[in-house]
Order: sequence, then C-alpha cells, then structure tokens
Amino acid sequence: MTARQITKQLSTAALALLTGLSPALAQMTEVGPGEGELSIVAWAGYVERGETDKAFDWVTKFEADTGCKVSVKTANTSDEMVALMNEGGFDLVTASGDASLRLIAGGRVQEINKDLIPSWSTIDPRLQDAGWHTVDGKHYGVPYMWGPNVLMYNTEVFKEPPTSWNVVFEKMDLPDGKSNEGRVQAYDGPIHIADAAQYLMFHKPELGIKSPYELNEDQYKAALDLLRVQRTLASRYWHDAFIQIDDFKNEGVVASGSWPFQVNLLKADGQPVASTIPQEGATGWADTTMLHVDSKHPNCAYKWFDHQLSSNLQSDLSVWFGANPSVPAACTDGRGMQTAEGCTANGLDDFDKIRFWTTPVSNCSQGEGACVPYYRWVSDYIGVIGGR
Repeated sequence: MTARQITKQLSTAALALLTGLSPALAQMTEVGPGEGELSIVAWAGYVERGETDKAFDWVTKFEADTGCKVSVKTANTSDEMVALMNEGGFDLVTASGDASLRLIAGGRVQEINKDLIPSWSTIDPRLQDAGWHTVDGKHYGVPYMWGPNVLMYNTEVFKEPPTSWNVVFEKMDLPDGKSNEGRVQAYDGPIHIADAAQYLMFHKPELGIKSPYELNEDQYKAALDLLRVQRTLASRYWHDAFIQIDDFKNEGVVASGSWPFQVNLLKADGQPVASTIPQEGATGWADTTMLHVDSKHPNCAYKWFDHQLSSNLQSDLSVWFGANPSVPAACTDGRGMQTAEGCTANGLDDFDKIRFWTTPVSNCSQGEGACVPYYRWVSDYIGVIGGR
C-alpha cells in the first residue's frame, strides 16, 4: 500500500486524535467582491511577482483584475507553516502533505466549497480527492503543485549522476577522491526521517518497512541510527532554499537532497549542478492551497483559488519550480512556457512512484498504536541534528 493510499484511509476521527480537535466546515456559499487584500504563507518561489525574474509574474495581473493586494510570507518548513497558521493573521497557505492533515485536524483551515471554483474540473483527477486534503469526502484545499525531492549534485565532482542516496547517508570518498564529510547537506525537518526510512527500505529489506511514514519502534530506531551517521557528514541542515543555493556556489557543498527550484536557479546562474532520483526512489510533496478558518479576506482567497488553476500560471510555475502542475492541460495547451516534454522530465508520469509527505500517526497499517507518531519524530530529529 502506498503512502498516498494509507493517508486517504485516515478518517476525521483519526485525524482528531492528532490534536483533539475536529475539522472546520465550509463557511463560503458564494463569492462576493474582494476585500482588497490577500495574505499567503508559501514555499519559496511559489507566489512570484517578477521580482526574482521578470519573466515569472502571476501576481501583478491578479491584483489588477481583482483589486486584491497580495502579500507573501515565505515559510521554509512544514512545521513553520503550521506554526504560522496556528498564530493566525493569514488567509492562505501552500501546505505539503506533512502539514495539511495537521491543519485540518487542528481546525486551522476550513472546508472549501469547490462549487465556487469554476476551474476545479481541470484539476488532475489523481489530485482532486487526494487524501492529504480530503477527509470523509470533504475538501480542505485546492491542489497547487507536486514533485519529488531530488538529489542535487555538483557535476564537476560527479561526472556521472549518483546512482544512490548513499553519497549523503554513508561516509565515503566521492568520485574526486575526497571524502564526503562536510561536503553534503540534509533537510532541516523531522519529515527527513522518511528519507532515511526509504533508503533502508531498499538496502535493508529485512526491516520490513512498507511505508517510510509508518515505522514501528525497530524500524524507527534504524532510521535514527542512519541519520546519526549522516550527522557526522552534513555541513548544514538546510531549510532556506536560497542559503542552500549559496552553499553550493560558495561553500563547497557538492550533494544534498533538494528541490527542483534550487536546481533550476543554480543552472540558470551557470553553476555546475544537476539532479537525479537515485535507485532507492524519492519522497515527494503534493502541495495544497488551504484557507484559514478565520480568514479576513475569503472572497479574495476564492478568487486566488481559481486564478492558481489558470493554465498559464500552472505552466509557468511548473517551469520556474521544476514541478508538476495540478492542471495537466498546462503541459500541452501552449498558454504558458511548459511543454509536454518538460512535464515528462519533471516526473508527471512518476506519480505512483513517489512516496508523498504525510503526517505519521500511531494507528497505522501495522496495527493500532504500532507506529511512532509525528510528535516523536519532531523531538527525536532535534536530538539527531543537535548531536544527541
């Protein structure tokens, strides 16, 4: 069973166990005039107005058409997104699967009325009812982008693409004859435990790991032990995409888990980098735009929901971030920069091969209370990166 299928099985009751709260129901029955403002918590590169590159701007026209002035708060991790939405004061968040279920269970986001989103039918059917934003048939967000967590590497060190994630998990000499100690990075987030678990799924099948998000005590211990090895190698645990870009340019970092966003910007800057998905496969993210339960600008938010599904935005964002659009037509209709070949290169056909981020819970397919829940992932990962 894939992580996607497991996630979809979670009920409202199971989700409520995460926080003791229940999901919030839809509040919108019609879309009226915009309130003049819209605040979005987003991943870096997700809401562009041409400031980084003039060719990529999907905010300016939206503001002109709707009168909704957009402000963006960049978040670097899913935990940061959850914290910001818990604090309040924002309208929308582009949440990954390891945050979206927590936001739903915590009552921080409201059920959306998809009948008020004219472009809903254009969404990839594989995403419309996905378990990371759909609970008991109710939708709590609008799909935005999805893609894999890739292995980014320096092409001057690796003349051929690395075939395994071992270059960032195991101590070794790299193809240039130098050790990987201090030359690799890892992601600064508890969900990175899943990357270690996925590596072990391939290399230690005797552990019996079926999903990197469903780990019993023995499987979980093995993942933490692997991460403690990685701790001796990593020069930095990255969470800021732009700092990682600088590290690859100036600090001698030659390999790390990353996002296509960093890869694309470094390539555009003429840096010797490329990316690959090694033999063990990849975790990934499927991001959903979700509406805060106490949003002060819900009309502007619903206007953004439909805007984000426009083919040209989906197409251009797909090129900009190196991700896959939630609207498949964006790959082929010629309204934006993306092409069918580009979407194939971004992994459009690999959807079922990616183990998408999701929130670990104790009641899993291994049995009631059999798996290590997310709150322990948080505390134990802090211990790992702190050297304990």
